[in-house]
Amino acid sequence: KKTILFFGNSLTAGYGLDEEQSFPSLIQQRIDSLGLPYMVVNAGLSGETTSGGKNRIDWVLKQKVDIFVLELGANDVLRGLDLKATEDNLKAILDRVKSTYPDVKLILAGMQAPPNMGNDYTRQFAAIFPKLAKQYKAQLIPFLLEGVASIPTLNLADGKHPNVEGQKIVRKRVWEVLEGVL
Repeated sequence: KKTILFFGNSLTAGYGLDEEQSFPSLIQQRIDSLGLPYMVVNAGLSGETTSGGKNRIDWVLKQKVDIFVLELGANDVLRGLDLKATEDNLKAILDRVKSTYPDVKLILAGMQAPPNMGNDYTRQFAAIFPKLAKQYKAQLIPFLLEGVASIPTLNLADGKHPNVEGQKIVRKRVWEVLEGVL
């Protein structure tokens, strides 16, 4: 089987839910139902920033990776971190993945900053993902939480993490891009 590695934060980890309710697990269920020869690895870590991801990437690349899905950046924004550093960290992760597995297929999950961060910050953050997708020839999920963010009935009580129904919508967003890569 080929390996699809989901590398991200609490959104990937399925924060607050049972492991089988996370969108990567739902993707595995879809893959299995279609009889496709892929194994999903959920390398989501709650609280992960792009800096933490950069420090952790070598550890997760010890296993062969055929498709790498990168979902990081939201925690950088929530902490108001420097966007240049965020972009540089994402580049470092992508560089490491490509240097380790030159034939890997890349998918980048775009994120958006909340409006309270200010127009310039919000705009600059959103621009990082399409820019990197183009630079690294990665497929882009324009906004991972589209149709889920800010909808109370699709999120846990914290308003930030998708609930079971929200995870199903996220799975659909991811599958729309992943299916073409498979």
